[in-house]
Amino acid sequence: MKTPLRLLPTPLLRPVFCLLLLAASSASRAAPDVPAYAQTLRPRIEEVLKQTLAPGAVVLVKSAQGNWEQAFGTRTLGGKDAVGIDDHFHVGSVTKTWTGTVILQLAQEGRLGLSDPISRHVKGVPNGSHITIEQLLNMRSGLFNYTRDTAFIKRMERDPYHVYRPDDLLAIAFRHPPAFAPGAQYAYSNTNTVLLGKVIEKVTGRPVAVEMQRRLFTPFGLGHTSLPRAGKTRLPAPYARGYQYGPIGDEGGQAQSAASQDAQAGVTLLRDATNWNRSWAWTAGGGISTARELAAFVERMVGGGYLQPEWQKQRLESCLPTDPANTGPDSLHYGWGLGRVGRYYGHTGQLPGYNTYMLHNPDTRTTIIVWTSLSSGPNDRQPAIEIGNLIIAELDSQKS
Repeated sequence: MKTPLRLLPTPLLRPVFCLLLLAASSASRAAPDVPAYAQTLRPRIEEVLKQTLAPGAVVLVKSAQGNWEQAFGTRTLGGKDAVGIDDHFHVGSVTKTWTGTVILQLAQEGRLGLSDPISRHVKGVPNGSHITIEQLLNMRSGLFNYTRDTAFIKRMERDPYHVYRPDDLLAIAFRHPPAFAPGAQYAYSNTNTVLLGKVIEKVTGRPVAVEMQRRLFTPFGLGHTSLPRAGKTRLPAPYARGYQYGPIGDEGGQAQSAASQDAQAGVTLLRDATNWNRSWAWTAGGGISTARELAAFVERMVGGGYLQPEWQKQRLESCLPTDPANTGPDSLHYGWGLGRVGRYYGHTGQLPGYNTYMLHNPDTRTTIIVWTSLSSGPNDRQPAIEIGNLIIAELDSQKS
């Protein structure tokens, strides 16, 4: 692949780096007999974890070249308890694929239309009579992304355990004017997916977490996948603790640059973000899962099983280039609650403590899941995305 795979150019919250002290473990465990590509990748993955200072990770690959599962590192920084393949983690923006799937199921049931204006379901949305459900799904509404609000970022930094209601998040977003007319261009915004969560609850009369459970998870045996309630966002056992550097925000400014140097010098402190409340992410990024269950979900979401065949076809075809100047086959495309690069469909996720990579290629039936217990490392390197890109490149090289 010519283009690095980073499906979310604007993550939920971009951590930066400040004074931390880290001793990351690169211990890893895998079955004795692993595919040839895994033997090549293992030391390279360990090097990424070492360079980004990530304490732990899980890699899952299903491919015609052989299946591979491996856990790396430890569940706690400097600890001895090894990360497990079935550990729970916060999936971040991968949650958007769940929300999008429920919306599309409701559309195929005739309970809403993708051309419906959002004002039909949620009142008070700027440009609400002109923004459609489809434009919320494909990130072309123009609505301000509430996670970029300065006051919100400061509040998150001051009190990461604060519980937010969806209406709180929308109120933050709606204080800002829309960036452009609906449909004019692509701009990633968590506000879009929070609104879709509100639509699901309005149309069904049930909590969105219940709808996800009854439609996406329980019928297919995904017993460790959920969207937790606002005040109950802690991970169930077993899990690895998630870490991040320094304050939330900054977007790669001077604080990040200085902290990166400190981190590499081993004189920085790591923040444990494991139990920070995730209600601020809700249907845009508040989900919990495991590597194996994410693999099962993405295979069904991309390969078919959640939607009728015609709706499934339209969903995959909905992915359009996010940058008009870069429209090649390997450029980033985004559609109805999922992204595409090349022939890989899925999503990535990043929020304090965890970084996630979830992709499936329906042509080759290749599935790649990676998560790390660090949201991003020095110089804003996202370890799960780097590892996922390495895996795709190695699989492609062994086919040629």
